[in-house]
Amino acid sequence: MRGYNIWRPIMLIAVALLTRTLVTSICLMLGLSAASASSIAMLAMIVAALVMYNRMMKGRRRK
Repeated sequence: MRGYNIWRPIMLIAVALLTRTLVTSICLMLGLSAASASSIAMLAMIVAALVMYNRMMKGRRRK
């Protein structure tokens, strides 16, 4: 377990959930239905998680 950082997965989950909440709120304020807002928020959450994961792993690959 040496070299394992517990904060990376926690940060990844936190960013994904915060992105989903923010996008859902914005979509609902703009007048979208709850189902549409949820679908758009899910896509945004996946994109945010992938971007964050790629950024975290970029520095790790060079070592």
